[in-house]
Formats: sequence, structure tokens, C-alpha cells
Amino acid sequence: MKNLALLSTTALTVASGLIFGTMQAVSAASLNWQWSYFGSGITASGNLITNDTPDNSGLYQILGISGTRNNETITGLQPTGTPIPGNEPFNVDNLISLNSQQLTGDGFGYSTSSGSYASPFFASFLATPGYLEVFSAPPILSGFGNLGTEDSELPIVFSARIISIPEPTSILSLLAVCTLGFVSALKRQQSLQLTKQKHTQAS
Repeated sequence: MKNLALLSTTALTVASGLIFGTMQAVSAASLNWQWSYFGSGITASGNLITNDTPDNSGLYQILGISGTRNNETITGLQPTGTPIPGNEPFNVDNLISLNSQQLTGDGFGYSTSSGSYASPFFASFLATPGYLEVFSAPPILSGFGNLGTEDSELPIVFSARIISIPEPTSILSLLAVCTLGFVSALKRQQSLQLTKQKHTQAS
């Protein structure tokens, strides 16, 4: 009986570890988004990776980006808290949401294969608030006041949606598998105990 109790305790401990471990894995998972925007002479689209837990305002932190802008490959996400070159001192926050206003006034930023930079954001200061894209192309001069003819700040139509979400049901599936395995092990142990008892009584 002591062995049965020990096995039961071990089973519960292992099950708890596996289940809570899976829950932590799910909570630490990332979300995949599909995004796009367009404007006068602008077409950009691709994928974003964010954390899976929004803040109190429903904003997710962007962790990675891929895609194209006007057929140029996007090569990287602008680090959070820094401005895209040529648009100093306006730092990007790299936040996005599923709210009707999906970007903040700081927006996100990225670089392209030509050495250019772009940053879509929500311009609440406009007479009719909406999205703008700041675009900075070589040769890049520091400061937003040095926009050249190759640079622009134009209205865009922006949209984004989540295309994959972690499956919390995997926790239930794992629990079911673990439970079946532990029940089977307990039955085998009980059968061995009964067999031993019979041999003892027979002798």
C-alpha cells in the first residue's frame, strides 16, 4: 500500500509539472499577424510576430516583422524606443492592437533592402485623424526637418489581423493522456501487490 501511495503522489507531482509547464509555454507563446497598408504610390504588407498578452489598453508588443514595401524586402524591425533614421526624435513603440485604432501615435518602424526606412503610425493631430507613413530613403539626413525629395509622409489605409493563436486545449489533451497513463500504471502496481499477497498467503 505504501508503494501505491508513493506512486499516486509521484503521479500527481509529475502531472502538475507537465500541466503547469504547458500552461507556461502557452502563455509565453507568440502571435502571428498579417498586416498591410497602401496609399499614393505605397503598397506594403507582410507578417508580424507579437507577444500573446496585450496590456491594459489591448496593445501587443511587436517582436519581429517580415514582408515587402513596394517590392523591396523588409530586412528588420526598428528597435523599440528609437526613431527610424531621418525621423528623429520620434521614437517608435512597436505596439499594435485589434482595436479600431490599431496603431499608436508612435507606430512601428522597419528597414528595407534598399537602405530605406518606413514607419506607419496613427496621426491623431490631423483634422480627420488617420494613419500616416513616414518614409526615409538614402541619402539619409538626421532629423525630421531634413526630409528630402526622396522622403515622404503620406496618408495610408492600414489593417492587421491575428492569423494564429496558441491552442490552450493542448493542456486538456495532455491532462487526458497523463491521466490514462497514470491510471494504467496504478492498476499494474495494484495487480502486482495482489499477486504478492496471494503468494505470501499460499506459502
